[in-house]
Amino acid sequence: MAEPVRQSRSAQAEPRSFLESLDEVSEAVESGAGLPEVARAAGRALDSSVIVTDAAANVLAKIGAVLPKDLRETLDDSGMLIAPGEPIAAGDAQLPKIRQAIRTERKIGLSYRDKDGAASKRTIWPFAVGFFEKVRVVVAWCELRQDFRHFRTDRITTLALTEKRYPRRREAMLKEWRERERTAEA
Repeated sequence: MAEPVRQSRSAQAEPRSFLESLDEVSEAVESGAGLPEVARAAGRALDSSVIVTDAAANVLAKIGAVLPKDLRETLDDSGMLIAPGEPIAAGDAQLPKIRQAIRTERKIGLSYRDKDGAASKRTIWPFAVGFFEKVRVVVAWCELRQDFRHFRTDRITTLALTEKRYPRRREAMLKEWRERERTAEA
């Protein structure tokens, strides 16, 4: 029989401290929500995907069991996409602000250089971050192009999180983007 869950020190503290700790939990859940994908990638590399994937699922089940319902739901709808590869450093400094914008559904203003070095200023609605072999990519709705676009984090020259919420739900945009990607692959 499992032991009862004890109330954390932060839950016993004043409400402000408890809310601040919930922000930390949200960040940890978002970071951990990529565990199944990380486990599958590790499993492919180790030829033991079932064991590694099951371990990640068990960890997430334990985390989900103690989370409030609204945070528990984020375990399944993470905006993190992960592929196997070598670690990279470019663009890492921007990731906390990007993840905050995704979590709070806020617009980002950014300066960006494309593959040819041409500069542009964009306002985007980020809803996912993809971790690929050599790059990290923000998946977002671009107000300039009025379409989904991918922005490599190593090409973002400036980034400002705005207070403006984007008008669509992150989950709806992620679903639509995934459907388009499947159609493009077919």
